[in-house]
Amino acid sequence: MYRTQQGEQIGDLEDVIWSAPRQGLQSRSEPSTSSAMRPRFTVPPEEVEITATRAQGAGGQNVNKVANAVHLRFDIAASSLPEPVRERLLKLGDQRISKDGVVVIKAQEFRSLEKNRAQALGRLHELIASVAVLPKRRRPTRPSRAAVAKRLDSKARRGTIKSGRGRVVE
Repeated sequence: MYRTQQGEQIGDLEDVIWSAPRQGLQSRSEPSTSSAMRPRFTVPPEEVEITATRAQGAGGQNVNKVANAVHLRFDIAASSLPEPVRERLLKLGDQRISKDGVVVIKAQEFRSLEKNRAQALGRLHELIASVAVLPKRRRPTRPSRAAVAKRLDSKARRGTIKSGRGRVVE
């Protein structure tokens, strides 16, 4: 459902919102250009709530009468994303994610409602893509014996330099 702040319905969600090109999260079988294969997820349009609001800032007479800014709301817990992705998204310390687990994105850069809508959806896809890839597990390593000896030798040399800086006692 796509409505303005006043409650007027502006357009059909599938026709208007998803006609914009989506960036990166569609399920595809084409090879990725990056070396790491990223899992791709499709966010169904019924899981995203988009409302039009009046934009802030300069814009002349037009800014007061046209609702061109977009508020996108996406409930993480009620989404169809895989459970590990949902958990990582909820753990993410992003200010756009509320305590209730709802992603709120405001887009108002453009004067066009369609461009703002596409930008908000693009930001949502980027946010999901950032947690879709599993973080690499750290493999604990130890410094080599030569590296330890070099560090200790450097510390000893530095200590002798600093001890020579003290007061001269005769």
